[in-house]
Formats: sequence, structure tokens, C-alpha cells
Amino acid sequence: MKPTLHYPFIAACAGLAFFGVTMFAIGPILSQLGEGANALPATLSIGIILGTVIFGPVVDRSGYKWMLVAGALLALSGIQGLAHFRRMDMLHLSMIALGTGGGILNGATNALVSSLYDDAQRGMKLSILGAFYCIGALLWTLLNYFSPTDYTFPLNSISAVMALFILFFTLVRFPAPKPQGRVSLKAYLNLLKYPSLWLFALILFFQSGFEGVSGNFTAKFLENEHGLAKEAATLSLTWFTVGMLFGRFFLGYLMKKAGDSMTLYAYLTIAIAGVSLLYFTADIIIVYLAMSLIGLGVGATYPVIFNYLGRIFKQMSGTVFSIAIFIALWGQFVFNKIVGLLFDKNLFEYFPAALILAAFMMMILLPVAKKK
Repeated sequence: MKPTLHYPFIAACAGLAFFGVTMFAIGPILSQLGEGANALPATLSIGIILGTVIFGPVVDRSGYKWMLVAGALLALSGIQGLAHFRRMDMLHLSMIALGTGGGILNGATNALVSSLYDDAQRGMKLSILGAFYCIGALLWTLLNYFSPTDYTFPLNSISAVMALFILFFTLVRFPAPKPQGRVSLKAYLNLLKYPSLWLFALILFFQSGFEGVSGNFTAKFLENEHGLAKEAATLSLTWFTVGMLFGRFFLGYLMKKAGDSMTLYAYLTIAIAGVSLLYFTADIIIVYLAMSLIGLGVGATYPVIFNYLGRIFKQMSGTVFSIAIFIALWGQFVFNKIVGLLFDKNLFEYFPAALILAAFMMMILLPVAKKK
């Protein structure tokens, strides 16, 4: 295989597709996992946070290849744990492995693409990369829709594809780590002095909360609040990822034409409209339309914010992305925990309010982060 920069980008796209599977792994099968399963999404979030802490300093010092391989192997072991374990304690361990691997893949692939391309291309390439997150999630939800009674078949199918790409990762020549020399711990800690980093990360905190509970709890909300059949509720997640995929195809173009901020505001407004539709109707066609709008609306946030951070912190992008995603994924943990507790008490009607709160907070924080 002749090494070119195209192969690292392909590897990054595959890695983020697997992260899409990670984020949606529980949602389609949550109701089949038994009593206590509502706590599994929060455990998954903890694993993703661990993976996020690990990847940044490692890729800045040592490069991307073995970090991507390790992340994919951990994610693969977690998926196989979901397929074969039935005890709740072992399922929680599987969630830690899956989340840690997914967190590594998410951060490392975004940092890799940010380092591969200059300011003129970065936003477009990050939006294309983000589309592969949607492709992974879409394939996963479709596999579950066509296998409603045996969730082990989709898990094993995804595992086979992951194994092939792990081999591919080992054959790719990735760019050398940046910076080339040793970076002190003080240099890493100095990054925490930048208010812009904290504020952009806080936007991602609410974005991760929104995405996390959308993937993990929407199907159960539709089953219990609107009375949809399990198969119809699971298919709604497919429409969510279709909407996000569609939105990301045009995202790079819109960021160039309308600017990052206006693009993000427009997308989040669409997401709020979709959540409102989801709350007020149980009509299956309108529900699917609402889920498409929600997916489209939240598809811009990560590429836009990573584009800002990639421009500002070029030489230590891996560590900066690690810090930002670490803060962001606490949002996923907090939202998953709160919504899980609400669902345990059968308070399903509060689910749309959590989504709208997250979207409004992102809109409020964006101008403040840019000003800093």
C-alpha cells in the first residue's frame, strides 16, 4: 500500500463511524437488556470520558496509529461483551470498554483530520468526517431494525467489519506527532488558562448531553409516552442519523458561505423545532420528520467548534481536543444520569425539555466563547 495522506483520512472516517456505533449502541436494544439497564448509558459515558482523557497527550507525543488500533480493539471487546454477557455487572464492564475505545476513536480521529489539513480545508474535511459518524450510527440502527428479536446478530456483524479495519489501521502510515519535541506537563496545564477553550468545551458539554440522551432514550420515550411499537420507535433513530448525515453533507459549504456562527444558529433552531414536534405529536410520520429535523439540527456543533479550536491551537490540537471532549462528555454523563433517573420514575414527559434546554444553552454560549 503506497502511503499518502488519503489513507489516514480514510482511517479517520472509519474510526469515527465506529464511534457512531458506540454512541447509539444501547438505544435500540435498551429495552431487551433487562432490569437495571437504564443505568448502562451513564456507564458508557464514563468509559468515553476515560478514553478522551487518554488520547490527547498520547497522540501529540507518539502519533495516531497505535492509539487508533487500541481504541478500536477496546470498542470491539465492548461490543462482544454486549453480545455475549447477560449479567448486569459484566454489561457495565462492557460499557466501560466500549466507551473507552469509542472515546479514543472520537478524539483521535478529529485531532488527526484537524492536523492533516490547513485552515482553508479543515472545516470542510471535519464536516465530511462528521458524516461518517452518522453513517456508523445509521448502519447500526438499520441492522437492529431488521433484526428486532436477535440483537446479537447486529453486534457480531459490526464486530466483523471492525476487525477488518483494525488490520487496515496497522498498514497505514500516519503523520508524525506534533510538536516533535518533548512537551512539559506545564505546557499542557497552561492550556487550561484560556477562557475560550473552556467556553467552547462547555458548548460541547450541552451538545454531548443532547446527542447522548437522543441516542439512548428516544426509542424508550416514544414507546412509553406516545405508545409506539418497539420496531417503529427503533426506526426513529435511523431518521435521526439520516437527518444528521444530510445536514453534514452541506455543512462545509454553509460554513464558508454564511459563517460558522450563523450556520450553527440555523442548525440549532431546526433542532428545537424538531423537539417541539416530537413532544406534541404521536403521529408516526410526524415523529420521523421530527427526528430528522433533530438530527439535522445537532449535526453542526462538533465540526463548527472543532474548526474554531483547530484554528486557535494548531500545535497541540490532540491535547486541546482531549480537554474539550473530556469536558463535553461530562455533559453526556450528566444528561444520561438525569434522564435515566427520570425514566426510572416514569417521568418520560420531561425528556423533550432536557433537549431544548441543551440547545438553548449552546446558542447562548457561542457569542460569549467567540468574544473571549
